[in-house]
Amino acid sequence: MPTSPLTRRSIVAQAWPIMLGQTTVPLVGLVDTWVIGRTGDAAALAGVALGTTVVNFIFWSFGFLRMGMTGMTAQAQGAGDDAEVRAMLLRGGIAGLGIGTLIFVAQIALIPVAFALLAGGEALDTAARAFTAARFFGAPAGLAVFAITGWLLGLGRTRSALALQIVMNVANIALDLYFVRSLGLGAAGVGYGTTTAEWIALITGMLICWRILGRNTPVISTRLFDRDAIRRLFAVNANIMIRTVALLALFAWFTNAGARLGPTTLAANHVLLQFVSVAAFVLDGFAFTAESRVGHAIGQRSRPALIRAIRLTGEFSAVAGLVFCLAIWLGGAIVIDALTTNTEIRTIATAMLPLVALVPLIGMPAWLLDGVFMGAAAGRPLRNAALIATALYVVIDLALRGFGETGLWIAFLLGYVLRAVALGAQLPALLRTVANPPAAS
Repeated sequence: MPTSPLTRRSIVAQAWPIMLGQTTVPLVGLVDTWVIGRTGDAAALAGVALGTTVVNFIFWSFGFLRMGMTGMTAQAQGAGDDAEVRAMLLRGGIAGLGIGTLIFVAQIALIPVAFALLAGGEALDTAARAFTAARFFGAPAGLAVFAITGWLLGLGRTRSALALQIVMNVANIALDLYFVRSLGLGAAGVGYGTTTAEWIALITGMLICWRILGRNTPVISTRLFDRDAIRRLFAVNANIMIRTVALLALFAWFTNAGARLGPTTLAANHVLLQFVSVAAFVLDGFAFTAESRVGHAIGQRSRPALIRAIRLTGEFSAVAGLVFCLAIWLGGAIVIDALTTNTEIRTIATAMLPLVALVPLIGMPAWLLDGVFMGAAAGRPLRNAALIATALYVVIDLALRGFGETGLWIAFLLGYVLRAVALGAQLPALLRTVANPPAAS
């Protein structure tokens, strides 16, 4: 619970554990890329890229278990409703385990359909299917961890969220190295490593929550099944789910566009997306802080606190975006050479580096505004912005097809601009809602 005064120092104190924890998330992707990339096998690396797209699309379609949980938990805490705070954790955890189990059972149909829609090839599909099948074993644990993480962030328990993130990602890296380097399982080994780490993280998360709530905390059965709370949960999360699916469709389109240019281009884009992931995940430290602070301000019905939370997190986000832009531009080529030994992949990735360096600076407003609207549990604006941005992105990408890889990355950058503009246009309306109780959206 963010009880400290809303100052720059308190923003940094709350954000740094998230940023540190988030740094380990793309680090896993970097290690995966390094483990496969150092073999020099472009098809295997491209297969992991294709499989990651499928898994992310399916798993993060239910990302509302993290995103919706944060804002509503923060609002309940800001309103002093401790019973609802506890009930939120139970609802989210049960939903995560249940949905994850359904995904695991449905994989027989999901995997063939997913790869039928993506442009790959026999070698790519073989590696990608092996990776994806291994990852589905972790679906129940992974989605339950989404809910636990969102709950911790909503309470401002960023150090606890950091501990959970570090346990999962360190385990992921160690297990990936073991399954791939020691056992020689290739793309499937990356999947099994991540899956095992998700189950370890679930056990860790349950222990953390048990410690926060106390061993004598009663099960709140009446609040767990409160109709109004469940109705609002589904109303908000339905819109967040549509928003997430729309953005995942954008990334899937981007990946598929790279695949159409060949496995070498797809592999190069996968390497370049590691820079985007590092920047996005670290800058999310301020976006997640905005979620917690905005939700808390709305729970308190404090318009000044809401405006100040947006302004302070915005200042830090802008500076961090500029720093990442310069870091990628100046040092990106060295990282590319370290990630892969394939000369063709290196050449394509290095040529696109100046455009990739712009992503943190141009994407920062969209990432921050996502946090603001998530904290407000304002699902409708998030949904509308994502649908508009994705639709226009596809049109732009098609128009720039003649420019090859350059056109692909220009369209990707413009997708962030479109999303930020669409969300920014709805910010005044959000500020006006503080005078009234927040309705389900």
